[in-house]
This record gives sequence, C-alpha cells and structure tokens, in this order.
Amino acid sequence: MKLSVVSPIYKGEKYLVELVERIESTILKITDDYEIILVDDASPDKSWQILKENFSTKKNIKGIKLSRNFGQHNAITAGLDHVSGDYVVVIDCDLQDTPEEIENLYHEIIKGFDIVYARRSIRNDNFFQRMFSFIFYRVLAYLTGFNHDEKIANFGIYRKNVIASVVIMRESIRFLPTMLHWVGFNSTQLDVVHNSREDSSSYNFKKRLNLALDVILCYSEKPLRLIVKLGLLISVASLFVTIFYFIKWINGNIVVIGYSSLIISIWFLSGVIILILGILGLYLGKVFRDVQNRPIYIVKETLND
Repeated sequence: MKLSVVSPIYKGEKYLVELVERIESTILKITDDYEIILVDDASPDKSWQILKENFSTKKNIKGIKLSRNFGQHNAITAGLDHVSGDYVVVIDCDLQDTPEEIENLYHEIIKGFDIVYARRSIRNDNFFQRMFSFIFYRVLAYLTGFNHDEKIANFGIYRKNVIASVVIMRESIRFLPTMLHWVGFNSTQLDVVHNSREDSSSYNFKKRLNLALDVILCYSEKPLRLIVKLGLLISVASLFVTIFYFIKWINGNIVVIGYSSLIISIWFLSGVIILILGILGLYLGKVFRDVQNRPIYIVKETLND
C-alpha cells in the first residue's frame, strides 16, 4: 500500500521543513511506501529554494514549480496529476491542517470508505472568514443542490479511484470540494483539530468573491433559471399594473400619465436588463475560457520527479 500526500505551496517558506517532518513522522506509523508532492504555485517567497536545499536528496519528496500563480485548486490538480499512491491526502501548507490527523483519517478510510473529509469541528479562523464561508456554502448549496459543510475544506484522504475520477475533469474552473461531491462515491467525515494561522491568509475578500463567483458559474445553471422566473414575474406584474391604469383611465381618473412612474419604470427595467445581460455575459465568458482549452497549469521545474 502506497500513500501520497499533496500540498499546494504559497508563501510557505517558514512552514515547509516542519510540514514535511510532521507528515513523514505520521506516515511512517502507517507505511514506509509513500510520496509527498509539494506544488509551488509561483510563491513570491523562497519556498522553492527551501525545497531544493532541504529535500533534493530525498526521493520520497517531490516538488513541482508552476510557471506562474494559477491558484490553489489548480496547484492541487497539478499534484493530483502526479500521484501514484493507493490513498491520497490533500493538505494545506500553513499547518492549520494538523499533519498528525493523517493517521486518524487513514484508519477511518480503511473501514471501507472511498472519501474521508476532515471536518474542522472548531475553526480557528477570524469572524470574517467563518462568516464568508458560511454564506458562500449556503448560496452554493442553494444554486447547485450540493449540501456542503462549511467546516470542510481540502483536507482529507481519498482512494485512488476517486482521484482518478477527479483528474479527468479538466474544466478551467477548479474547486476540489465541489468536484469531489460531483463524482460521488462512499464518503464520511471525521472531526479533526484545526490550528490558528500565524499570519494573515493570502485569500483576501476579492479572491474569495471571485472564487465564489467562478464556482457558482461552473457548477450551476440556476442563475439562468432565476432570470427566467424574474422575467415572468415582471411580465405578470406589468400586466396587472396595465389593467389597473386602464381601469382608472376608463373611469376618467387619469388625464396625464405620471412622470415619476415613467422614470421609475425606465430605470427599473433598464437595471433588470443590464443584470440579465451581465449574467449571460459571465456564462458566455466561462464557455469561451473552456473552448480555448488552455492547460490548467504549466510546470516550470520539478524536483525528484
């Protein structure tokens, strides 16, 4: 049995050595046949230099450096494309995910599960991060039909058949939790310890918002259905308003149509039309990106691979 561990690296220079040491000490309690794949997502610090200086002679430690910053989930895909283990662990590099929990995740998956999600029963994130995750996953569940726990992220262990199913999905917008939900398989959750960050997250509000928008566009067509319902609602409402004013005109209660109602109608309908065109444009842009069929990532350099 071989165990693979994938970790995307971004601004992780002060965590890397400890991360690898703790992962190795935990894995060796399970098996001595393993590989650790660290994917440098064009980190602006010295992460890649530290990888080469500390692990160039350790064949179990593999490094992949991307040509530019492609994003966390694209970097995870790069790692998953190179795994060879029977079980695959995905873990972030900032040590918020506790490497020692890998042993517990492994003992859980060998009970017969295909996926074991690491559930952070107590999230050591700030209020803003917890609130954003809560809102994002509630909206995502409503739009996609996938009920996802906001306390579950990328950390978990997966059988190789699950990973094989995920990596054949080559759409440009990547989000591992939703992709895992989509492929199905027999899954469970395991509560794990979640540590606090020493520094601020590289995911600022703008990046989180863009990721949320991309995921919703990629995995749901419900916004388009909501547009249709909105159009029908406006049409029905306008019909009743027309009948109302027609009756008032017959009764002689209207001599000159009001200026205010005309201006309000123009601005309201113009806003609705622009909103509809904007949503359609976002979907069209997504189709354009997928039709281009560009690679999900580009490898610049490898270590021990």
